[in-house]
Amino acid sequence: MRYKVVPFTAKVSRNDTIAKVAEQVQQIIDEGATNGWKYLRMESVETSVAPNPGCFGIGAQPGFITSFQMLIFERSE
Repeated sequence: MRYKVVPFTAKVSRNDTIAKVAEQVQQIIDEGATNGWKYLRMESVETSVAPNPGCFGIGAQPGFITSFQMLIFERSE
């Protein structure tokens, strides 16, 4: 079995609805299926971003936690 992970970030404007996000996910799933990949699930991956101390403390920024969405596909060898 082979696996493929595709990052997903929705691209929406203020007037878009959740249907726009669903269309974007559907497009990625359909493209994967066309290439022989079977969609399994969406996973959320959390990571921490290190703080930036700035130059002599000027412009310093605190660290933070961020999250990314990944679409997981599989395909038989």
